[in-house]
Amino acid sequence: MSDIELEELSRRLGEVTVVDVRNDHEYDGTLGAECDPRQGHIPGALHLSVDDLLLLKADEVGEQLGLAPGDEVVVYCHSGSRSAFAAQVLRQLGYEARNYAGSWHEWSRTELPLET
Repeated sequence: MSDIELEELSRRLGEVTVVDVRNDHEYDGTLGAECDPRQGHIPGALHLSVDDLLLLKADEVGEQLGLAPGDEVVVYCHSGSRSAFAAQVLRQLGYEARNYAGSWHEWSRTELPLET
């Protein structure tokens, strides 16, 4: 699977599972990067930090995210690096993982909705 772009992701919210792999304080918006004009997460995004992802077994990942093998899932972080790694891990576990490379750095600069 390829990366996903802002336009496709924003159009498909609610259709595809989205996972924020940042740390808790980034996800909830209490302490994000100063370079981002807005803090929070993409609406409906589940949270599983990349560090926690690495500690889970394949079946635990599916349980936590509500995914079955082969399901499409989009991951993002702040700038696309952690999420690129998470996408590789998820692909190895049998999911159709796509990286939103623009990640929060891009989303926070739009007028698109967010949650905290």
